[in-house]
Amino acid sequence: MTALDLVITGGTVVTAADSYVADIGIRDGKIVAIGQDLQGDDRIDATGLMVMPGGIDAHVHLDQPTSDGTVMADDFASGTRSAAAGGNTTVLPFAMQVKGRSLRDCVQEYHQKADGKCHTDVSFHLVVTDPTPQVMGQELPALVRDGYTSFKVFMTYDDLVLDDRELLEVFDVARREKALVMVHAEGHDAIKFLTRKLEDEGKTAPFYHGQAHAQIAEREATHRAISHAQLIDVPIVIVHVSGREPMEQIQWARARGLKVHAETCPQYIALTADDLQGLNMDFNGAKYVCSPPPRDADSQAAIWQGLRDGTFDIFSSDHCPFRFDGPADTGKNNPRARTSFKWVPNGIPGVETRLPILFSEGVSKGRITPERFVALTATNPARLYGLYPRKGTIAIGGDADLTLWDPNLTRPIQQQGLNHGCDYTPYEGMQITGWPVRTLLGGRTIAQDGVPVGDAGGSYLSRGTSQAYG
Repeated sequence: MTALDLVITGGTVVTAADSYVADIGIRDGKIVAIGQDLQGDDRIDATGLMVMPGGIDAHVHLDQPTSDGTVMADDFASGTRSAAAGGNTTVLPFAMQVKGRSLRDCVQEYHQKADGKCHTDVSFHLVVTDPTPQVMGQELPALVRDGYTSFKVFMTYDDLVLDDRELLEVFDVARREKALVMVHAEGHDAIKFLTRKLEDEGKTAPFYHGQAHAQIAEREATHRAISHAQLIDVPIVIVHVSGREPMEQIQWARARGLKVHAETCPQYIALTADDLQGLNMDFNGAKYVCSPPPRDADSQAAIWQGLRDGTFDIFSSDHCPFRFDGPADTGKNNPRARTSFKWVPNGIPGVETRLPILFSEGVSKGRITPERFVALTATNPARLYGLYPRKGTIAIGGDADLTLWDPNLTRPIQQQGLNHGCDYTPYEGMQITGWPVRTLLGGRTIAQDGVPVGDAGGSYLSRGTSQAYG
């Protein structure tokens, strides 16, 4: 055998299927051997550590345009550095179509933002906001064939929402081209109605964002999205599911054999609606504004059950970072946002804390197994989004994207120790047991002990067809 570049020795290898103690041999960025007593030019002693596939965060927002003048806190450099420090080796952000513009042009501009800045590998989902005949007939099919094999649609937000006819048309293109559709499922008209009603009653604090984005509106939109998918016979992913009621719609669909997949996020296991109150209903609650919002304790319990029983396929961050005190009134704490919760920039940071939160609350507390952790955070995202088996597992021939975990390391999440561009974390002070201590991309260390290292050496990934198509 040709000499190995690197051997990771003595660790407990964890995949979605099993766990075992073995050495991992790496050459030219690939895993080429798994066994005992391997020898190589370099060596990492992983005794006492878990060796897992690098995390794949399948839902992040980086350097994305907004319609209200607010500015995201992370570009591709800071966002992928933060992702690497949190144990991730691949992230999937969104190339968003601006209404009235070519989808292809928006994708090219997004590449320009990313080129040369990425510390992890990246691949783009598309966002379809303006399904014109040109987009539907030419641009979208051509982009899917070029390896952009998933795209997102919105059922709410004034500048993003698609009506039912448009959703059906987009679903039909997805079925024909074998693309996977991600759906933000919240009922637009219900949210608009509740928002106006709350404002008329003088209820404008950030806390009321959670009431305007009621779980009923999420449940209704989830069922409607499933019905559209059933009519077209296309697989879909319901993203950032927040509670029991939309989960029941997904379970209803699964029981009927429909190809409906589901994602949830850290905010739905670590936060509740009470966090939106801030300190005595003050504006600090804006730090927790995201959509769908965190729910109640019953919803948390339901989410955990879904993570165990397979209702959820993937666990992503929905990293959507806005500073609280952004420069020139571009953050959450801006004058317009203080007039009503509806103007608070929607989203919270989480790409660096996603994996530690799930490991600590799930694996360390015995709610899920290490193997289930790997499935939710690496293997299933790779399968759903056309990256498997190159990514998402530890197997000969795959990329040497690995994360070494110390399951006994305990320390709190603190803003001062994070690498994102945001000026706060919604998880401040949360005690975590189990941290990633080394992240390797293609056999090259890109983060160690929570600190990104090395230059931006990540690559763009063209993707294949989702395994949701069988």
